[in-house]
Amino acid sequence: MTNRSLLILAGDGIGPEVMAEVRRVVDWFGEKRGVAFEVSEDLVGGCAYEVHGAAISDATMEKAQSVDAVLLGAVGGPQWDGLDFSLKPERGLLRLRKEMDLFANLRPAQCFDALADGSSLKHEVIAGLDIMIVRELTGGMYFGEPRGVTDMNDGTRVGINTHRYTTNEIRRVTRVAFELAKKRGNRLCSMEKSNVMEAGLMWREEVEWVHENEFSDVELSHMLADAGGMQLVRWPKQFDVIVTDNLFGDMLSDVAAMLTGSLGMLPSASLGAPDPNTGRPKALYEPVHGSAPDIAGQGLANPLACILSFAMALRYSFDLGESADMLEKAVSGALAKGARTKDIAQGGAHLSTSEMGDAVLAELNAA
Repeated sequence: MTNRSLLILAGDGIGPEVMAEVRRVVDWFGEKRGVAFEVSEDLVGGCAYEVHGAAISDATMEKAQSVDAVLLGAVGGPQWDGLDFSLKPERGLLRLRKEMDLFANLRPAQCFDALADGSSLKHEVIAGLDIMIVRELTGGMYFGEPRGVTDMNDGTRVGINTHRYTTNEIRRVTRVAFELAKKRGNRLCSMEKSNVMEAGLMWREEVEWVHENEFSDVELSHMLADAGGMQLVRWPKQFDVIVTDNLFGDMLSDVAAMLTGSLGMLPSASLGAPDPNTGRPKALYEPVHGSAPDIAGQGLANPLACILSFAMALRYSFDLGESADMLEKAVSGALAKGARTKDIAQGGAHLSTSEMGDAVLAELNAA
């Protein structure tokens, strides 16, 4: 009996297709390496709405709270666009983040050598890229109150979203970023808009406090978020770890994602505080890409971002760094031998979703 529990929420669109390849990898580690997981599966997103009338059921939330890690595929699709905002598929993901208190979103942007020519940037700008963006995930503009749309007496409307942060919210995500920086290049850049936003100025001050009192041995710099976006496309390798708030992190991490050539290549992890009993943080892992309903069911989806998300789970939830390295090297090896799905094939021959899974498993078997 294993003490490693994993809840798979494949979701909508291409989610089930890419997750099927991840499940093959999970099973491989159990069969070939003795690294077994207690795996359960459930619904989230539009498919959950069709069954339960909600983007995620209370029972599924209970499962998510009880396992060591949640692995999610993707949510959403045009057939649910007409639903009330509170019922949309994306609300399932937001509920998971909020109720599991997953405050730190880790989004690596790494360019595999074999794909360096697939970026829209020059080879010398992108080759060897390996940065990590840490985005605060449960506060700021997306969750601050008051919020909503109000009808005014003159027939117009006012839309309100509040950018709100507390000392604790800023300090805890900053600590995660500093800890990551210590394990990488020992450099952290904090991004905000302290020039025009009081909350941005407070963000900078709280990051400075954590630096001075807890991580003075790490090199800290600051940059305005708009300048950060420009610098990411000018010379991204100047960065090691970036920490920023929810709104700017959402945008900057998507910019960083496309530096590598395809959203289909990029994983992410959302972490909470360590569990007092196990020491493991609450955690959700998901590919950066969306549900891509236009290609769902056609075998065209790239499963590598989801497979690499499982590698992050091995590293951050299960302390299996050697297994994570093995899986990441298998992905790199498959790419080096020419394995490509349509999104990264640059017009050449491409593999199906399952064939890319075969290529990764072949590399694992050869390791």
